[in-house]
Amino acid sequence: MDLVALEIFRTVAHEGSVTRAAERLGRAQSNVTTRVQQLEEQLGTALFLREGRRMVLTPAGATLQGYAERLLALAEEARQALHPGTPAGHLRIGAMESTAAARLPAPLAQLHARWPALVLELRTAPSRQLVEQVLAHELDCALVAWPPPGLDEEAPVQRTPVWTESLLLALPASHPPAETPADLRVHTLAAFAHGCTYRRIGEDWMRQATGQAPQVLELASYPAILACVAGGRCAGVVPEAVVDLLHTPPALRWVPLGPCDTVLVHRTGYATPALAALQAALHGAQDTPSVLAPDSSLRS
Repeated sequence: MDLVALEIFRTVAHEGSVTRAAERLGRAQSNVTTRVQQLEEQLGTALFLREGRRMVLTPAGATLQGYAERLLALAEEARQALHPGTPAGHLRIGAMESTAAARLPAPLAQLHARWPALVLELRTAPSRQLVEQVLAHELDCALVAWPPPGLDEEAPVQRTPVWTESLLLALPASHPPAETPADLRVHTLAAFAHGCTYRRIGEDWMRQATGQAPQVLELASYPAILACVAGGRCAGVVPEAVVDLLHTPPALRWVPLGPCDTVLVHRTGYATPALAALQAALHGAQDTPSVLAPDSSLRS
């Protein structure tokens, strides 16, 4: 069981397809299939169920996946430790949808330009899931809204403050002016899936109006959330940086909810030149104004 075989196995597990895994790895499909079969023979158990063209992990495969993530992450960390002055290799970064869209393009572009040998991989998910992926060695670090809901306070992660986001509650244009939860006339929240810190903040704020948690309409993007709000039946929590970025309906009402910290988290003890280079790029971006100036017409 070598690292190449584990990398192929991990990629097939992530992609759920030999075809997509082969494309991502730059290998022939037959080579990927053969290496997976050889690994299964070596371990004496099936790692995947073949459902047509889909590859689904068996219980044994799911167990191996956790070990493979840790072994490959440790191998990458070791490779980088041998060349401490030059960020290179892979850096798997997680981020919230809002951070990926509004905050990361400039620092990641600068990082790539300065260290072209460093391969960056960016994945988006709600904050709690991102921290869980860091702890499972599926990500090297992540930018999350702190604290994520439902996260174990003793989770072995180190965190560094990066930005403070100003959160806004979006309300339909027809909604009367609202300054407190008691002023709300809608009781449904359009939001991301469980694990989203902003969703938890919106739920807590709206709960003050009735003493009950609001109904939640789960959506996968901010444009979808704002479109539902514009439809008149729900509210949504949006970082101000995203409002400035998107072409939002100008007639929406906006209620300030206060600040929320975005932090960079990584496993305790994890330190590589690539992580240090990312931290430097993020620090340099903290004082860089957005290329999109806020439009005062969006505030009503």
